[in-house]
Amino acid sequence: MEDDSTIRPGPAVQAYQAGAIRVVVGANLRDPVGGVEDLELGDVYRLKPEARTKRLVLSLGGAPGAAQQVAGGSDIGKPGDLVYPLAVLTFLAPDGERLALVTVWHEASETTFALPLSPMVPGVEYTLVEAHRDFAGLRLGDVICVSFAAGTLITRPGGAPEAIEKLKIGDPVLTRDNGPQPIRWIGKATLRAAGSFAPVVISAGTLGNLGELVVSPHHRIFLYQRGARRLGGTAEVLVQAKHLVDGDRVWRREGGFVDYYSLVFDRHEIIFAEGVAAESLMVNEETVRLLPEDLADDLRSRFPGLRQSQYYGTEAGARALESHGRQHFFRPERKS
Repeated sequence: MEDDSTIRPGPAVQAYQAGAIRVVVGANLRDPVGGVEDLELGDVYRLKPEARTKRLVLSLGGAPGAAQQVAGGSDIGKPGDLVYPLAVLTFLAPDGERLALVTVWHEASETTFALPLSPMVPGVEYTLVEAHRDFAGLRLGDVICVSFAAGTLITRPGGAPEAIEKLKIGDPVLTRDNGPQPIRWIGKATLRAAGSFAPVVISAGTLGNLGELVVSPHHRIFLYQRGARRLGGTAEVLVQAKHLVDGDRVWRREGGFVDYYSLVFDRHEIIFAEGVAAESLMVNEETVRLLPEDLADDLRSRFPGLRQSQYYGTEAGARALESHGRQHFFRPERKS
């Protein structure tokens, strides 16, 4: 086993304890999801409404189907713990949508966890239609880590805004530090807006944005801090959109589907979306691993060996933001 200090973090996934997903109709009534030998095709499963996910961070590398190690930053276990894949399951939702889910065994806690590879909606009944142990090509990770929802207005040179879905490769976009820069790549994915995949909505005016800014949960917003009270001790701070959620001015939008767009430039840039400074997709192996497979393959083929450096700025985590107070970054609400 590797020394804990040498374990390189790889994909981060959202994991439920297996007991949160149980049979509600079928042969194995009330049984949780598990390994192939424990399951019966045709059984109907439901995710408990009160179920909460935990973040599982796995190490880079490892052969398909082999044990993987827990890496730093995981809510489950500690670095070096072994996680064994059990099964790849396919469910059918009432609307005909297919849901892939992987079950794994965390050795240290002797616990089975379920890892949905697309959003799983609490209370919805999912019918098990396939179960196998073919882990070849399996990708365990969050989809699209940095993306804007369709309709987002992106600032072009001269200040003219344009909807992101109308932009084309080669179009110049205004950046904070390097002036107009041409778009090198555009990625698009249509996802179910549910659970941990639901977009974050920053209400108009919250950060000085004229309209709603809708982004993926992991998208980092650039905030410039003035005054002596600064989070992280620097003027420039990057905050994941999900950490700004207060349930009032910043919230998660669930229901239906969302079209997500990602923009890539020659460098990791700060651009302006709805007038708010936000990052472009940073291209390196770690971030590309988190994209849907077709987008990841396209990006690698277009930019072989490209490894961008992160834009300078302190990244604020959830705990630091809670302590500092997210409202510190919000603009005062206008009185009607």
